[in-house]
Amino acid sequence: MNYDRSIETEGAIPAMHDRMVDSELSDFGTDDDARAPNKRRIVIAIIVLAVIAAIVGFFIWRSSAAPEQSEVQVPIVSVVMPGNTTVAGEITATGTLGARRPMPIGSVGEGGEVQDVRVDAGDWVRAGQVLAVIDRSVQSRQAEAQAAQVQVARADADLAQANLDRALKLVDRGFISTADVDRLTATRDAANARVRVAEATLNELRARTARINIVAPAGGLVLERNVERGQVVGAGGGPLFVLARGGEMELNARVGESDLARLSEGVPAEVTPVGSEQTFTGQVWQLAPTIDEASRQGIARIALPYDRALRPGGFATASIRSGSVTAPILPESAIMSDAEGSYVYVVDDENRVARKSVQLGMVTEKGITIRGGLTGKERIVLRAGGFLSPGDVVEPTVEEIAG
Repeated sequence: MNYDRSIETEGAIPAMHDRMVDSELSDFGTDDDARAPNKRRIVIAIIVLAVIAAIVGFFIWRSSAAPEQSEVQVPIVSVVMPGNTTVAGEITATGTLGARRPMPIGSVGEGGEVQDVRVDAGDWVRAGQVLAVIDRSVQSRQAEAQAAQVQVARADADLAQANLDRALKLVDRGFISTADVDRLTATRDAANARVRVAEATLNELRARTARINIVAPAGGLVLERNVERGQVVGAGGGPLFVLARGGEMELNARVGESDLARLSEGVPAEVTPVGSEQTFTGQVWQLAPTIDEASRQGIARIALPYDRALRPGGFATASIRSGSVTAPILPESAIMSDAEGSYVYVVDDENRVARKSVQLGMVTEKGITIRGGLTGKERIVLRAGGFLSPGDVVEPTVEEIAG
């Protein structure tokens, strides 16, 4: 029985093995059928990821290639090397015209009523010319009375001299004593003294009478007339006339503090009155010793010869020569300014743009002089500086500044 069981067992093992294999094969076929859709989804996902990666890679390549392309398209700018140019220094200033030596004239005598005014503003007068006649009837009568007193004194003096002469003839005969001669001599001397006193008084009255009239102390041009007929004038009043001695005029030009330090007396100047195309040549004859604290300006007084076009009180512009200046000159297009001041763009040896602060000088026909900040050997951006920034790389082309 045991033998039979072992045989059965041995026979059953292969059969069981076959069933297990069949079962596994059956199970394997079932899993493949279930996983087929998952595989398709995985493949589609991989393809989508690959496309996305390709797109991202394209944009990364394009962004990395953009700087190289911009480096290739470097902007071309025009530059100049200004060097240094010697130009005649010139200072432009404005001011008011006036008389170089104004002479106010008033009443210096006792005064009185004005009977006649013989000149008007704009007339030329000579020294000693009567400008206005003042009523002097009272003074004339006083002078006449004093002239009569002089005659009386002279008559007394003549009588005293005659008495003395007769006495001297009688002294030798003994009719007149020496004491009488001395008394007559003293009488004669006193009479002569009274004559001199009367004459001095008469001269004083005549001088006062002459001073009543308004007389020009010097020759010149009448600028103002402040008196009319019938007006009562007296000593201590305001000026009745104002003269420009010799007709000399001047311009009181207001000049900046720094420019005033560059000027000296005797330098020539060209003056143009407002509203006139005529230019007058003068020269600086005086520089103000002080500076106005508010405006930081001083006065340069420019002497001018007389001309009817130079009207006192008028406004005028002056161009004053201040020596020669050697400095770079740039056109206005090369100079920019902002809150920090004036500046230019300089191209260095690596063709990079850099900002350079400058100090501006005088304006000339060729351009603007640069007082500080440049040596003249730099390459200065001539135009389109407003489109550049410090650090930009450019391709410079050198141009010549028009003379």
